[in-house]
Amino acid sequence: MENKITDMERTELDSTMSKRFVWAVAYGSSIGWGAFILPGDWLLSSGTLGSTLGITIGGILMLIIAVAYGGLTTRFPVSGGEFAFSYVGFGKYVSFIASWFLALGYISVVALNASAFSLLFKFILPDFLEIGYLYTIAGWDVYIMEVILSSLVLILFAFISIKSSGLSGNLQFIFALFMAIVVTILFAWSFFSGEFQLTNAKPLFNSDNGIWTSIILIVAIAPWMYVGFDNIPQAAEEFNFSPDKTFKLIVFGIVASIVTYVLMILVTSWVYPDEQTMGGALWVTGSVVQSSMGGIGMTMLALAISFGVFTGLNGFYMSSSRLLFALGRAKFIPSVFMKVGKSKTPYVAILFVMAVCLLAPWLGRTALSWIVDMSSTGVSIAFLITSLVAVRFFRVKDNYNLLYVIFGVLGAIISLAFLVLLLYPGSPASLSAPSYWALAAWTVLGLLFFLFQFKRLNALTKEELDYLILNEEE
Repeated sequence: MENKITDMERTELDSTMSKRFVWAVAYGSSIGWGAFILPGDWLLSSGTLGSTLGITIGGILMLIIAVAYGGLTTRFPVSGGEFAFSYVGFGKYVSFIASWFLALGYISVVALNASAFSLLFKFILPDFLEIGYLYTIAGWDVYIMEVILSSLVLILFAFISIKSSGLSGNLQFIFALFMAIVVTILFAWSFFSGEFQLTNAKPLFNSDNGIWTSIILIVAIAPWMYVGFDNIPQAAEEFNFSPDKTFKLIVFGIVASIVTYVLMILVTSWVYPDEQTMGGALWVTGSVVQSSMGGIGMTMLALAISFGVFTGLNGFYMSSSRLLFALGRAKFIPSVFMKVGKSKTPYVAILFVMAVCLLAPWLGRTALSWIVDMSSTGVSIAFLITSLVAVRFFRVKDNYNLLYVIFGVLGAIISLAFLVLLLYPGSPASLSAPSYWALAAWTVLGLLFFLFQFKRLNALTKEELDYLILNEEE
């Protein structure tokens, strides 16, 4: 068997990712466009304090789950992240399931960011984008110019991702740093603009939903809000530093994300007594900033959201393509996905993600909420399996670590709670009907794909998979 393993092809990626790039991936991917587009929606559903508490609690829960990721990445610094972890803990079949749903989460976020970019232009230049009406989906009018803009953004960042991880990393750090600076400036400026008063932050909770539901509605989407942190393990094979730094970088990324989300909620909330009357049905935060801080503030916000979209696209192109690359290298999906170009990037996987996401702009903005729900579900399944892997792996004598076992148990409980909130019909944060149907379709598609690949998967031995997935030879 040893000769057979030695003769097998195992394509590897270059180690070019620095610590600052990895931090920027965690922070920039988590923030994306959500911190700038969605505060108005959160205030409406949960109030100022409900939103703030929900985001903070959600971030803390993600930090607990992240402990397992830090420990497992240190032990298995290979491309694929949860794919490799779930294989170690539960074998190839569970690994396939975890990876299938994680791919859903990652690809959904790429599509979301492209659609959000066109939303920004729809607010700033509505006449320009409202050209070439096509149809209406769930109350949202879809225009050809909107589709073209989102598609061009998807194509541009696919090209950047293929070009080189070095270029991608430098842009990610610049964009992430700029976002952090702009958020700080807007927050400081909010104290001296509009009709600023602390009492403007009322209502603290949505009176119809109540305190508990107001908080839970936000906590339930935490897997989507902070999903960027688990982009880091996907690229562990490309670190140019020791993987034992992983957890610290994840913590810095999540904490920075919590602060950014909360500051943008406060800016949106306390500048005017009723921000919902600012003409912001399309985009409340944009209306508030434009009315209170004028053209300069709006320009800064527009640049921040643009860079947020860019970091989201950049980060999730990286993570989704590395996941598909690892699956292709291990023969779980067609081997063409492990092909790399001259720049040592998995260009086939990147082009595949781009092709799938080019469908999203045709669905309109209403579909964004469906995709968010689907993304949260897919990611929560991966969180659950990874947490259980940590429990199983670190309780064995040779790898024993009580801290990782405890946090693995806590992470599994938290992940399961997220899934109940999202999937239980009576939950206040339950999926909408279209999200259920879309998730069911993805599940059926995964089942069909699994049956198609079963014979090939079954033929792979443990020794072969250990080599292809973990780069371990016995």
